[in-house]
Amino acid sequence: MRAFVTGATGLIGQRLCRELLEDGHEVVALSRKPQGGDGIEWVQGDATGPGDWQRALDGCDAVINLAGESVAGRRWSAARKRVLVASRVETTNHLVDAIAAAKSPPRSLVSASAVGFYGPRGGTLLREDAAPGRDFLARLCVDWEAAAAGAQRHGVRVVCLRFGVVLSRRGGALAAMKAPYRLGLGGAIGSKGNWFPWVHDDDAVGLTRHALEASWAGPVNVVSPAVVTMGEFARELGRAMHRPILGQVPLPLARLALGEFAYSISPGQKVHPAVAERVGYAFSKALLRDALAECLAG
Repeated sequence: MRAFVTGATGLIGQRLCRELLEDGHEVVALSRKPQGGDGIEWVQGDATGPGDWQRALDGCDAVINLAGESVAGRRWSAARKRVLVASRVETTNHLVDAIAAAKSPPRSLVSASAVGFYGPRGGTLLREDAAPGRDFLARLCVDWEAAAAGAQRHGVRVVCLRFGVVLSRRGGALAAMKAPYRLGLGGAIGSKGNWFPWVHDDDAVGLTRHALEASWAGPVNVVSPAVVTMGEFARELGRAMHRPILGQVPLPLARLALGEFAYSISPGQKVHPAVAERVGYAFSKALLRDALAECLAG
């Protein structure tokens, strides 16, 4: 397989590209600052706009779209929201334009999305056929997936991966979550009873590869089947780090530090990986305790 990858330098993208290369596939990766020297065929370009990079997609068997600026770490000002939209929706639109122009187009597009699609939903069990929410992240994910679906008009199979919070020893959300626990200030953000959809990066990459190599299409919830509450997550993380927990941090207080993003950390989403279950995907790290033990080892 010859795969064209955006977001190849990200948490999931780096590992995915390495595994594809190890299995004998060719990887063509788009980056503003190509790295080189790692077996990847790097293409320089900015996917938020059209450019010469689009021609590199011609002749590839599949496109894996993992591009997107992080929703964490910065306040969601109007300008920041425009960046978040452009890095997802506009990037995907330009990929679909490249697919349409290709003389030898790919057969499949596997595109990232997020469980933010569902918005805050309390205890409702959310399978892939659940309706979207109405907040900013939900609208962003709806537009993101709609852009990817445009490739269907050109005969391309489209899969949209709705990622939960990815837990990894290599960084990502867990790195930020650990900081207050080290100071003895860890705890649930918002209500301890809110559901917290998560996935270990073994399975984030595993389901991405499964989607790439399978024949099914549509949305896929990339979350562990063992969903936990925010209180349970805080307790397990405190136990794994041998640190006490303070109970909970009220959302208004969290917003003072994190801005609007605080409300996306603990929205209350009981997300179920129904598609993964139906196709018989075997989760590597289905239990939170095992996932945290691996992430924190050493």
